[in-house]
Amino acid sequence: MCGQLGYVFKQPRLLQRALTHRSYAPDHNERLEFLGDSILGCVIAKYLYSEYPDLSEGDLSRLRSNLVKESTLVIFAQQLSLGSQLKLGEGELKSGGFRRPSILADAVEALFGAIFMDGGFVAAEQAVLNLFVPYLAKVNISTLGKDAKTLLQEYLQGRRLALPVYGVIEMQGVAHEQLFQVECVVASLKITTQGAGTSRRNAEQQAALAAYQLIGNKT
Repeated sequence: MCGQLGYVFKQPRLLQRALTHRSYAPDHNERLEFLGDSILGCVIAKYLYSEYPDLSEGDLSRLRSNLVKESTLVIFAQQLSLGSQLKLGEGELKSGGFRRPSILADAVEALFGAIFMDGGFVAAEQAVLNLFVPYLAKVNISTLGKDAKTLLQEYLQGRRLALPVYGVIEMQGVAHEQLFQVECVVASLKITTQGAGTSRRNAEQQAALAAYQLIGNKT
């Protein structure tokens, strides 16, 4: 994980706090997440301002809002294998909290906050860019305002292929804290992906995103 972030903690306790959910211990990651959220927004705004000098304020705002969001952070959490490293209470473990998008996204922001506290803004900025710059190189800037299901649908329709089929394969947790596991099947391309979310819609978006990225890797 530290290798992908490009940072080694001088104070390991900050790393451990960033990975600790409030269900596990009082010394949890919510304050670091608050800090990391602000750092992330600042770093991405600065990067977009420098890298895209011809874009208007409105376009820069659209780009930032479509980069600094839960679904993008979940991708990074998966890259870093954060789910298996999180410290969760027994209830969250049983309900699949290690796959819950909100918990994963918050942990990524907490990591940025922890790096800032441990090494300062420059170190935190570099950690953010180490994740975001390679991601930006793989995406089409013009599509960042569209959700994953729309992008996948447009791709398939443009090639006159059958639309994907979504189905719930698992539900965990109590009624007001459910975690949905959804499958996305693109039969014409022999692609099947899965996504998780606190609602069926969010889970479908995650599954669609995985399918869309898989198609991109094959083309």
